[in-house]
Amino acid sequence: MFGSKKQRWNRSGFLILASFLLSACSSKSDAVKPVAAMEAERGEKIYVVSHGWHTGLVVSARPILDQNYPLRARFGDTPYIEFGWGDRAFYQAGEATAGLALKAILWPTESVIHAVAVPEKVREYFPDSKVISLCLRTTDYASLIRHISNSFLKNEKGELLPLQAGIYGNSQFYAAVGLFSLVNTCNSWTARGLQSAGMDISPAFTLTAGSVMDYLTTYKQSLTTMPHPAVICR
Repeated sequence: MFGSKKQRWNRSGFLILASFLLSACSSKSDAVKPVAAMEAERGEKIYVVSHGWHTGLVVSARPILDQNYPLRARFGDTPYIEFGWGDRAFYQAGEATAGLALKAILWPTESVIHAVAVPEKVREYFPDSKVISLCLRTTDYASLIRHISNSFLKNEKGELLPLQAGIYGNSQFYAAVGLFSLVNTCNSWTARGLQSAGMDISPAFTLTAGSVMDYLTTYKQSLTTMPHPAVICR
């Protein structure tokens, strides 16, 4: 009437399994937020400045001053510092001559870094220059700071080598790593900094200030098409 013992066991097992599955399906779980909808990472703002033929990188002073005591002693509590790299003789010359320019282009020459204290309002400090701001991830920003720090030539004690006073504002020249040449310009150095910060820019094909700024203009335009910002700067 009720079937065999084996059949009764199979029916009982099926009912127990069905009850378990139904109770499991009825429980509530939280949905996982899509990555794009999550809060954007806090980033660090930098500026790239074009002075016509030459570009510089303006970064928050604190991270690099904390790593370099001589820079902290020299620049104190300035909020930003502009760094530029270039030919030692041409960059430091009070009056740039055709001879200096020709020498810098035709023969590999020693290089310098130009460091300038910049106030809080960066754009106002460079009224006659083109300025583009960028927002970098914290890790990319740290890589950029390392690029700048590694560009300073140091003596056997690890000390920076200051040269003459800079060419505008509160500024200073320092001996730098690398040789300036026709294929390794001040703008190539800026491009390597941007590459260090994770950007897909080729220093070998970025020899002029115009090529640097054109790349950054296109780069910033591409960011406006993103559905959500990847980084938010202060």
